[in-house]
Amino acid sequence: MKRITIYAVLSVLFFVNTASMCSSDDSSSDTNQTIVINTAISGTWRITNYVDSGVVKTNNFSGFNFTFSQNGTLTAVGNGLTTSGTWSVTDRNSNDDSLSDLDFNIAFTSPANFFDLTDDWDIISRTDTRIQLIDVSGGNGGTDYLTFEKN
Repeated sequence: MKRITIYAVLSVLFFVNTASMCSSDDSSSDTNQTIVINTAISGTWRITNYVDSGVVKTNNFSGFNFTFSQNGTLTAVGNGLTTSGTWSVTDRNSNDDSLSDLDFNIAFTSPANFFDLTDDWDIISRTDTRIQLIDVSGGNGGTDYLTFEKN
């Protein structure tokens, strides 16, 4: 009788342990997506690197602080100017839960130098104080780099 009880307990433990190891790709993706969003909304940011097809244009954003709001508004304030755009983080492929599969979307309609930031950027890396992005242009094949660092 003891032997049957031990086997039953071991079987239940094995089942519970095996079931707890299973996870959905969507939940991992949601976790990565949530981490990136929470990082972005956690303060103000500045652009420390912007390279447009090999041309360094970081100075176009010198003096600006960027705020990513939870409602999807992106606000840049600096040099006597306030401009608003939108931002989001989306998952390109629900079967892939990697950070590089997320798009960091930015859209500005003006001024002209802010319009250059409008794109669906790929995430190179993310820490609590830095978000590094890349975009390979479909039209001219140029590669753009954008780095936000927390103030």
